[in-house]
Order: sequence, then structure tokens, then C-alpha cells
Amino acid sequence: MQLSLTKKAEKDREARRGLHPLVIIGALFFIFGFVTWVNSVLIPYLQISCELNSMQAYLVAFSFYISYFVMAVPSGWVLRRAGYKEGMSFGLALVAAGSVVFIPAALFRTYWIFLAGLFVQGAGLALLQTAANPYVTILGPLESAARRMSIMGICNGVAGILAPAVLGAVILSHADELTRTLAHLSTGEKAAALDALSRKVILPYIAIAFVLAMLALWIYRSGLPEIREPLEEDLVEGDGPAPGSIWHFPHLVIGATVLFLYVGVEVITGNTIIQYGAFQHIPLAYAKFFTSFVLTGMLVGYVVGICCIPKCFSQRTALAWSAVLGTLCVAGALTTRGLVSVVFVACMGLANSLMYPSIWPLAIDGLGRLTKRASALLVMAISGGALLPLGYGWLADHTDARRAYWIVVPCYLIIGYYALRGYRTGRKKTAKKTTRACY
Repeated sequence: MQLSLTKKAEKDREARRGLHPLVIIGALFFIFGFVTWVNSVLIPYLQISCELNSMQAYLVAFSFYISYFVMAVPSGWVLRRAGYKEGMSFGLALVAAGSVVFIPAALFRTYWIFLAGLFVQGAGLALLQTAANPYVTILGPLESAARRMSIMGICNGVAGILAPAVLGAVILSHADELTRTLAHLSTGEKAAALDALSRKVILPYIAIAFVLAMLALWIYRSGLPEIREPLEEDLVEGDGPAPGSIWHFPHLVIGATVLFLYVGVEVITGNTIIQYGAFQHIPLAYAKFFTSFVLTGMLVGYVVGICCIPKCFSQRTALAWSAVLGTLCVAGALTTRGLVSVVFVACMGLANSLMYPSIWPLAIDGLGRLTKRASALLVMAISGGALLPLGYGWLADHTDARRAYWIVVPCYLIIGYYALRGYRTGRKKTAKKTTRACY
């Protein structure tokens, strides 16, 4: 009896020790969601203040997400040498530095400086994502890792709901009146009005930079357990193309392509809905909250996935039906007008919610020691959020904001193909090659 009580006390102490790291990492995931989805408000804000067309405005998403492609490999190098805790602190410092860049950008109302700040923010988040996702796994028993990841996902989703609403209320207040009066102002009055709008972003980003800097210091001085991993070259043998090459796994290469398309669709959905609401003659005073509705749909889908996968259906089934739902939603958006069409776009958030957690495990299945290299490739695929929104912007400029959603239709179809057949491509052939190489 005494032994049982001792074991229970030890478990309670372990649970209390594990709570503090979970709070810290949960705060990181909140930051991921906040900084990422606040861009949906920055796009219409910068389109007005810097006088941009649609394609130019979507360089916001390009500058932010292209950093994932650039930083995927360097992030792994930094973490192997500095460790996870210091790597996370450095990542937060980078995001804070990118936020500070917004101050001169707003003062001079210079678009390329805004884009530089967004790139630095994205680079910091790429490092944070590379560190935080595996770190959650080692914070406790492996069998409960999915539960911890679910908690982190909820932190991310809640931040994504709050960010557009909070910043939109600050920087897009009275934006409707301003856009109506700009055409009637003289050149000097117009410049003064746009300068005043541009400077609205300064105080929020000073606050964001301060919070990020404090969080970086908190993590650096925290009692987070440090882990250092062996170098990649110590884990994977051979300099030749196979079997030490990820390119000999077709299901991974196709999966990375599918992830590229998915992230592009997700970013298009969240970052275009505000301007699309304005295109449908909905005032910005209301449209600035639409991204929060997209994120609410994603959060609902995430909770459904937690409750139902794999008890009720598999990840592959979830991916297939998500692609079907996404196709139906974009069809509804393309064939209707007004608020109904906007609602269909918002529902794409629900369709997108289970795609990322379903594509990733299908893509890395059976890779063994090559899983880390494959993960770096998949992180690089997040750059789909940089390129596809530019395509949407180009179509919106040359057709209109509604017809531009045609760009996501083939993306959903390819995602559906991967769920049904693409995930099996080359599996048997690759398995035989790997088996021969082991002998």
C-alpha cells in the first residue's frame, strides 16, 4: 500500500514538472497562430495604405511563406548545434526583430520594408516550428503525444481566431470612410491620410515585439529540458543517391507536392476572404472579421479529428472527404453571390482543417531513418503559401475576385487523388530496394 502511494506521489510530481514546459510551448503555438493569421488583415490594410493591386498585396503572403523554403534546412542546422531551447529563443528573437521592422516601414510608408519585416518574421517562425513540433513529442510519454499536439493545435487555432479580429479593429477602423473619400482629396491631403493610416500599425507591432522579446527571454531562462540530437550524417549512411535518398520514395515526393498545394489553398482561404467580402459589397467594418470565421471552422474540424480519428474513420478517409467538401465549397462560392458566396469560402476552412495532419503521416510512412530529411522537404513545401496566393491575386486582377477561386479547384482534386491512390505510389518497389540494401 505504501509503495502504491509512493508511486502515485512520483507521478503527481512528474505531472507538475511537465505542466510548466507545456505552458511555454502552448504559448509558442499561440504565437504561431497570431503572427501567421494577422497577415490576413495586413493584406487589405497595405493594399489601401500603399496603393497596391491584388497581386502586389499578396506579396505579403509570398514574403512570409517563402522564408519556410529558405529556412527549412538552416533551421535543422541551427537546432543541431544550439539545441532546442536556445533555438526557440533565437526564433522568437527573429520574429520580434521582424515586428520592429514594421516601425520604419510604417513611418516611411514603404512597401518593400514591410515585406522585409514579414520575411524576417517568417524565418523566425520556420525555426520555431522546426523546434516546437518535435519538442512536444518528448515532453511526455509517446502514447500521449497526440493529446499534447491536440492541445497545441487548439492554442494555435484560438490565436488565429483572435488575431484578425484584434488587429483589424485597430488598423482597419474607419477604413470604409477613408476609401470613399480618397478619390476626392488633393494629392497632399491624400498622402497625409494614407500616412496616418500607415502609422496605425506602429503601436500594435511595438507591443507584439515587446511580448515576443519577453517570451524569448523567458524560454532562455526557463527550466525547459534541453535535447541535442546527433548530426544527420551520423544517422544516414552513404553519399550515393539510394537508398539514402528521399527521392526514391515517390509517395513522399507526391505528398510534398500535395502539401504544397494544400498550404496554398489554406492561405488563399484565410487571406483573401476579407477582400472578397469587400468585392461582394460588404463593408470592411464587418469583412475584417471574416478570417476569424475561417479559423473557427478549422478549429471545429480539428476537434472533430481529435474525437473521431482513428476511432470512427482513418486519416486517409478524412483527407478524401475533406477534398470532396473543399470542392463542393469552392463550387458554391463560384456559383453564388453576396454573403452566401462568402459563407462558402469561410466553410473551406472546415474542409481544410484535417488535411495537414492527414497528409504529413501518409507522406513519411515507411521512411525509417530518412524521416528527418523527409520532414525538411515537407517544411519546404509550406512555401505553397507563398506562390499560390500570388496566382490568385493575378487572376483577381485579370478577371475578378470570385472567378480567381478557380485556382483551388485542381488543388482539391489532386489532394483527393493522393488520399485515394497517390499515397501508395511506389510503395512496393521502394520496399524491395530498401530490403536489398539492408543485406
